[in-house]
Amino acid sequence: MLPPVAAGGTAISIRVPRLADAGLDALQAAGMFDAAGRGVLDEAIVRRANVLVSGAAGAGKTTLLAAMLGAAPAHERIITIEDVAELRIDHPHHVRLEARQPNLEGAGGVGLARLVREALRMRPDRLIVGECRGDEVRELLSALNTGHDGGAGTVHANGLHDVPARLEALGALAGLDDSSLARQVASAIDLVLHVERRTDGIRSIAGAGRPVIDPTGRLAIEEVPWGSG
Repeated sequence: MLPPVAAGGTAISIRVPRLADAGLDALQAAGMFDAAGRGVLDEAIVRRANVLVSGAAGAGKTTLLAAMLGAAPAHERIITIEDVAELRIDHPHHVRLEARQPNLEGAGGVGLARLVREALRMRPDRLIVGECRGDEVRELLSALNTGHDGGAGTVHANGLHDVPARLEALGALAGLDDSSLARQVASAIDLVLHVERRTDGIRSIAGAGRPVIDPTGRLAIEEVPWGSG
């Protein structure tokens, strides 16, 4: 960032990707989840549950998702779609797709929503959107509701029960009203995991839930037992 945008002088921010891929064993040893939580994750991977990982920026959403995908069977084709390719997966059958920004004339852009549609032609066993932040949420939910199980995505949210509000905001960008979004999410997503970065610097899964439709027809998250606590 250069002045005058950077009021105090030139500011440089460098984001360095993790050099080593952290698997589920390493995350468990680091305190992200306990043995009981590991059992929930292993079961979700085996039964090909559709998973949504929520949390604040830097909470460990991408790290957790990459570790879970690395535990998928080796014969499955994993296709990841991201604005910036950050998902590093220790898996032999990983196809990485990255969005492209338009040029100065506004041409040549390839957005996440289009990449999701195109990826469906590549016979994915697990379709992953690295971070839902716009109308691509509609394409992901549509795919997960039409036989593409084992999929996943991440979304920014402050807490487990803030996920519905965040998804409603994204749904509005995609032209979905609250009722339509609630039906889509409740049908498509099997498990929501919320990740937090604690004050001691340890990243952990703070809770888990499943999407439900409340009596008013809107989306809600029903907490499910998580970990030994």
